[in-house]
Amino acid sequence: MERYKARTARHPAERAARAPEAAAPGRPAVRRLPRPRLTGLGGGLFACAAMFLVGGFDWLLFDASLFAYGLLFLPVAAATALWVRPADLITAPITAPIAFAAGVWPVSGGSGGFAGEVMGLVSALSLHAGWLYAGTLVAALIVVVRKAVLIGRRRMPRRVA
Repeated sequence: MERYKARTARHPAERAARAPEAAAPGRPAVRRLPRPRLTGLGGGLFACAAMFLVGGFDWLLFDASLFAYGLLFLPVAAATALWVRPADLITAPITAPIAFAAGVWPVSGGSGGFAGEVMGLVSALSLHAGWLYAGTLVAALIVVVRKAVLIGRRRMPRRVA
């Protein structure tokens, strides 16, 4: 009957007695990275907002360097692919190029009205397509690995204890 006991203690003193020592003198505390689960739309909004902020900071700090913008696009694409929930995995490689395009406006260097801004945006997108492809490839590879792990877990026979 021991194995059918409730997992949680009912009294606060029992919970404190059962709690593992997080800050034991001999062991360092283990920190985990955040594991948010974003929907497809949430992942796209996160990526677009993050890239727009990256573009703004790049414009302020690095004088609109498209190299720095492209380099910072890679971790945003990876984070989006890692944080999207398993049901919406296909959206991560789709939202990566959209986020790149949404955030490149502050660093595109267009001037002279609406037509100048659009020409600067198109020029920045075409001249730095390598970063766009690299970030999309990073997101796609992460999604493929995550999907393979999910399929592998589903196919494994369950152990009977």
